[in-house]
Amino acid sequence: MSAKKKLKTSAMIASIAGEGQPVTAAPFGHALVEAAEKNPKIVGMTADLGKYTDLHIFAQAYPDRYYQMGMAEQLLMMAGAGMAREGFIPFVTTYSVFASRRAYDFICLAIAEEKLNVKIIGGLPGLTTGYGPSHQATEDIAIFRGMPNLTIIDPCDAVDIEQSVQAMADYDGPVYLRLLRGKVPRVLDRFEDYHFEIGKAKRLMNGQDALIISSGLMTTRAIEAADELKEKGIEVAVMHCATVKPLDTDAILAEVRSIPDRPVFVAENHSVIGGLGESIASLLMKEGVAVKFHQIGLPDEFLDAGALPTLHDRYGISTREVVKAVAKNVSVEEEVSPTI
Repeated sequence: MSAKKKLKTSAMIASIAGEGQPVTAAPFGHALVEAAEKNPKIVGMTADLGKYTDLHIFAQAYPDRYYQMGMAEQLLMMAGAGMAREGFIPFVTTYSVFASRRAYDFICLAIAEEKLNVKIIGGLPGLTTGYGPSHQATEDIAIFRGMPNLTIIDPCDAVDIEQSVQAMADYDGPVYLRLLRGKVPRVLDRFEDYHFEIGKAKRLMNGQDALIISSGLMTTRAIEAADELKEKGIEVAVMHCATVKPLDTDAILAEVRSIPDRPVFVAENHSVIGGLGESIASLLMKEGVAVKFHQIGLPDEFLDAGALPTLHDRYGISTREVVKAVAKNVSVEEEVSPTI
């Protein structure tokens, strides 16, 4: 009996890129090297996860500016705070679950309260791994949104990551970025005028029948869904909200108010509790904006382990499920041919 062929990849850690979709390998690592060429104060630090947060690219380019702190996330954050106090710009990387759950108090008191210039990079945000609740950071935004002084960025693709790294390096203050790692899709290339700015939401597509406001991975899904829905006669606008905190309230309110009877969907790779959806719902309520409002996000529960494509369908964040959610809640009047 012949030996079984070994799997070269695992669907539990599969790339989020679709078949044939253009990708960039390790955009964060390469962008950090580029930023570090311009600014000698940038250092890279990690808690035994350099290879798994793409920081190994930086380590190869600048071994004397790379610090491996071992499996100790609290120590990593305190060391990052110390580096910032000495005038450096530390980019510290770990998994989002470890930053938000394990090192929260250290980030809060040593970094955020002091407004130190530390950039916290969290890998495996939301449902980008199938390894179960120990690695799935489905509530990291909810945890960090309540922390004063902390900017939260949820980039959607390699273009966003490349531009956000330089923006973070230029920005003075603590930042948390949800990192898409490995081979990351390039979806924003088709929007030639797109440019990432901290604190700014950007409308990517126009549409009169529905509006999707999204962040992170779900902006890719929103764009794909809008393309599919257009073929069904449903015109969907897409607004990418890469900065979750501070929220671009002016841009969001202007977009929602521009077509008052258009249903609003908020799509995020995060629990429906405490993330972008509830943040926007709160904004609309405070401003007295009455719209049909829908959330597309992960349920308030610990998620299963398994293959990512299966889990994305199961928990409603695949492109197919986004299309279904919008189509179900949008009614488009058919044109009636005049009677001769």
